[in-house]
Amino acid sequence: MRIKALTAALALGLSGVASADEGMWQPHQLPELEDILKAKGLEIDAKSISKLTEFPMNAVISLGGCTASFVSPKGLVVTNHHCAYGSIQYNSTTDNNILENGFLAKTPSEDLPAAPGSRVYVTEEVTDVTAKVKKATETLAGKARYEAIDANRKALVAECEEDKGYRCNVYTFHGGLEYYLIKSLEIKDVRLAYTPAMGVGKYGGDIDNWMWPRHTGDFAFYRAYVGKDGKPAEFSKDNVPFESNSFLSVSAKGVQEGDFVMVTGYPGRTNRYRVSPEVDYVFNTAYPLARKHNSKYVELIEENAPEGSQERIAYESTIAGYNNYIKNYGSMIESFKKGSMYSRKQQFEQDLQAWINSDSDRKAKYGEVLADLEALVAESQKHNQRDRMLGYVHRSQMISTARMLYRLAVEKQKPDAERESGYQERDLPRIEARLKSMSRRYAEPVDKAILLHFLELYAALPANERLVEVDNALDLSNGFDKTKHAAMLDDMYANSKLADEKARLWMLDLDLAQLDQSNDPFVKYAKAIFSVMKSIEDQDKELTGKMQAARPALMEAIIAYNKSLNKPVYADANSTLRVTYGTVSGYSPQDGLVATPFTSLEGLLAKNTDVEPFNSPKKQNDLIKQKQYGDYTGGMNTVPVNFLSNVDTTGGNSGSPTLNGKAELVGLLFDGVYESIIGDWDYDANLNRSIHVDSRYMLWVMDKVDNAQNLLEEMKIVK
Repeated sequence: MRIKALTAALALGLSGVASADEGMWQPHQLPELEDILKAKGLEIDAKSISKLTEFPMNAVISLGGCTASFVSPKGLVVTNHHCAYGSIQYNSTTDNNILENGFLAKTPSEDLPAAPGSRVYVTEEVTDVTAKVKKATETLAGKARYEAIDANRKALVAECEEDKGYRCNVYTFHGGLEYYLIKSLEIKDVRLAYTPAMGVGKYGGDIDNWMWPRHTGDFAFYRAYVGKDGKPAEFSKDNVPFESNSFLSVSAKGVQEGDFVMVTGYPGRTNRYRVSPEVDYVFNTAYPLARKHNSKYVELIEENAPEGSQERIAYESTIAGYNNYIKNYGSMIESFKKGSMYSRKQQFEQDLQAWINSDSDRKAKYGEVLADLEALVAESQKHNQRDRMLGYVHRSQMISTARMLYRLAVEKQKPDAERESGYQERDLPRIEARLKSMSRRYAEPVDKAILLHFLELYAALPANERLVEVDNALDLSNGFDKTKHAAMLDDMYANSKLADEKARLWMLDLDLAQLDQSNDPFVKYAKAIFSVMKSIEDQDKELTGKMQAARPALMEAIIAYNKSLNKPVYADANSTLRVTYGTVSGYSPQDGLVATPFTSLEGLLAKNTDVEPFNSPKKQNDLIKQKQYGDYTGGMNTVPVNFLSNVDTTGGNSGSPTLNGKAELVGLLFDGVYESIIGDWDYDANLNRSIHVDSRYMLWVMDKVDNAQNLLEEMKIVK
């Protein structure tokens, strides 16, 4: 494995983390933290955590948006129920609704294919490629700089992926100050092995989302398959379970309050180094509007897809995702208004600027970095109304599919290396999977109602915030008329073939000349707006190229400043493998309230109403009443269901294994408390708490409720 050392500036200051368990650390930084980790309760060698091909890191995997881990030598993968939700929904019908009732494959031959495009990624190599990415870009600016960096990244990826069976990506760290090439084994045959019923896996539903106390069994199991040669292969009945180099033991003893825990996973995105104008815009404009429009989006789905219908099943995953964001944004806004983050951010920038100005060399190097970036941020927000509303219009599955197919046809005219990212040969399987999965996630009445609503909002924008090409293509030049435009959409949907999977896949192979001749109304729309959307994209690249110079300069200054204060330096989350650590602990969300760190079976039963989302299965309820705990109490007088810790996590960490000091799985991270959601932007040691499914509850459900002894037998259970 090749991992180059972190630059010296970033390595300094790690001793300052002892006061708070803050930070999403890159694995190769862990040896620097060994004294702290050992003092808190780590029993294994910290150096082993830095080695991705050794235990326990080689058991931790990405699902491309969620985290998971191997828990048997037969490719068995555990993750969150909500991470497998799309695959559970994909395999559900009104006749066999496994989303509602659960599913267990008694043998691997009964495993169900996961949703198209499902993948398991095993990170194997991380290489510092900063110099190669930035090569010959120092004198370039704007779009030219963007394109040179993009070309260098693509070349590195192409070279890496000559090794078949791997997916490679170049990731940006510290705003573009550093770049790392990450090489991951890409397992393409992923199947659903087990999911508990909705009354376990999503107990409490959107009501309990982000809340404590919590009683959710948010877990499910996949199985990874490969060809008989042990190499990644597309789905085939002849494939065999993947044999991972190592897997996690699962603890039936669990943890106690104050115990050390460590979470390894793939956190999505944090924004802790953003400048104050970005914070102001996001919390006072972007999040409030997103919350408003996403709420309407869900409302339109529910109005046009009756509960229990196949249409509603098709959109269950979408509804869950949107509701999550709605509550997320609500907490963000509330915490922002209550807290002092913005004033602290402004004060930090004043202090940073004063520190820069206090030294002539620093002033010469960094004197204008804040002002330069703030000017670019203002430029990026210039057309935010247009971009927001047009973005919602283009979320229509018919429009987004047509635009994707048309752009692919345009890009296929170029050599592969020159194509836009997302449309290269390496991306075709993902595009095909998206076209296939639409069959189970689309209903015309829903898509049409959503499009009509946001078309009206787009048309209400000032004329200078609309695009003439869009107005002409959708007959908006003389304004919006609901009756007229509803009829127009009826006609467009009636005359389009994009709702048919075979037609979509047929169009996938057409060239640009053939698509240009298409009479499909949505393809015609994609063609009509292509040039203006490409022009906007080019403007964005010009701006991005400028930011690729400005943001790293600011981050370099921030790192130097933090170093002078002996403060920790870790990169914002970016969907790469990270490690965070802490202890099992409660918190005080407000004056007069103290939340203890564990919930129990009895608390779960007390919430039960037999009405969704508090509809615990009858068998589970009976077992709780009978106190049939088995060997899953871990010294407590009940089976713990969920627990809290102060580990520093965010979206993408969902499904992450929670490990004890011996690197045994003691839980699965699946959520955070309401007060910690703003942690994407700001860390508060008093309120930052993550929520985990207790391994004891997971094992208890598998053993006592769902009779999943076949899976338990292949797992290594520590009692």
